[in-house]
Amino acid sequence: MLECGMQERDRLALRTRSTVLCKQLVVDELLIQSLQTDEILTEAMAENIMAEQTSQKRSWRLLLLLPKRGPRAFSSFCSALQETEQQHLYELLIQSSEKDGKETPGMRFQPEEEPVMPTTAKRRERFIDSSLPLPTQEVVAAKRARTQAESMEFSLDADSPINSPVLPCTPDFYLSHCHQSYRMNSSPRGFALVISNVTFDPCAAPDLDPRKGGEVDDEVLRKVFTELDYVVKVHRDLTAQDMRTCIEEFSRRPDHRTMASCVVCLLSHGVEGAIYGTDGQLLKLDWVFESFDNAHCPLLQNKPKMFFIQACRGEEMDCGVEQIDGPVRTCSPSCEQRDAGREGQGDASARQRGDMGRIKLPQRSDMICGFASLKGQLVCTAAMRNTKRGSWFVQELNKRLRLHARDTHLADIMVQVNRHIKEREGYAPGTAHHRCKEMSEFTSSLCKDLYLFPKYQPQY
Repeated sequence: MLECGMQERDRLALRTRSTVLCKQLVVDELLIQSLQTDEILTEAMAENIMAEQTSQKRSWRLLLLLPKRGPRAFSSFCSALQETEQQHLYELLIQSSEKDGKETPGMRFQPEEEPVMPTTAKRRERFIDSSLPLPTQEVVAAKRARTQAESMEFSLDADSPINSPVLPCTPDFYLSHCHQSYRMNSSPRGFALVISNVTFDPCAAPDLDPRKGGEVDDEVLRKVFTELDYVVKVHRDLTAQDMRTCIEEFSRRPDHRTMASCVVCLLSHGVEGAIYGTDGQLLKLDWVFESFDNAHCPLLQNKPKMFFIQACRGEEMDCGVEQIDGPVRTCSPSCEQRDAGREGQGDASARQRGDMGRIKLPQRSDMICGFASLKGQLVCTAAMRNTKRGSWFVQELNKRLRLHARDTHLADIMVQVNRHIKEREGYAPGTAHHRCKEMSEFTSSLCKDLYLFPKYQPQY
């Protein structure tokens, strides 16, 4: 049994630094495991902490528990901060604790002195020179000299991707929703292609840094879509021409005929409308979509085709804006555009038929595409990636699919992804990336609700 009380000076150190800790503390599995190993946290406590939806809530729950977990809790927590490369928080707590008492037995403290907040320049130098991993964007402007800081990796917001099983769809839910949604009754549901460019040719593409953390993303996608009953094939580090060949072969697979859908995931550096191959050449996204349209991929006509693009669409970093108080205001009412005055001219079914009476389709339909970053009218924004946990976009997509695919159609899942990415902020004190933002988006030409009905196979 642990003694209940924490030393008063340690308790005070946690209390006085609680605001900073809640904002900056990374509560991940490694930190929690370290506290469990020291028998500071029980398994139930660890599960309750990690079940919280946001990093701040996890930090707050942990900070509420620590003062009740005995005299060793503070030293164990400080050791865990060092193990998880949060040296700046460790030093902050040690300084606070030393001010209020003598050195805690068994811990190495810095020489006792009044803490002095470093200047901006010193703070920046401290974090660049420290062992903290630093954040990365998916791409920087091509052919532009980089500063030392820009070439380093930064540790962004540390919500780690969950690995809980995909929750299954119930028979009742399937029966009540299958009639108004796409037919997802094949097993497997379809084929999934993942192309992940992590390492780039230093001679052909000297301006494209390795996408550290990209290998995490493709493994996360492989696992989640496998659990969603897709046959997943991952290709890594392809040139632009190799990507083109791979996509052409995938789109022309004859066994698409018996499948209900398909998935394509492209992960690389990028610009608006294109992604980079490892040779520094660009593959246009419009060509990718064209390869799966109704003319070029007839075996997937009227079937949902899902695309997920983890890449930048520009070089601008979103620094965010301060939210003002008060209700959200809209500038103007929405309006609808009619089809050039053609509404009501003839029967709808007749208009869709050609000369021989065969139903015609638009060139491109039944697609949904999620983008990690925005395409704006004036600027296109960068996508953010954590070097250890993968990209924000893939983390959120993985989490929402696992938790909500059982009863939520994909367009609503993408709205959830947008909402949670909107709430995230980068963490890299002393750099331009500190409190950076990202905003994902999706486009859709889906004509029905798209439910994946995980782990349910209709009986006929």
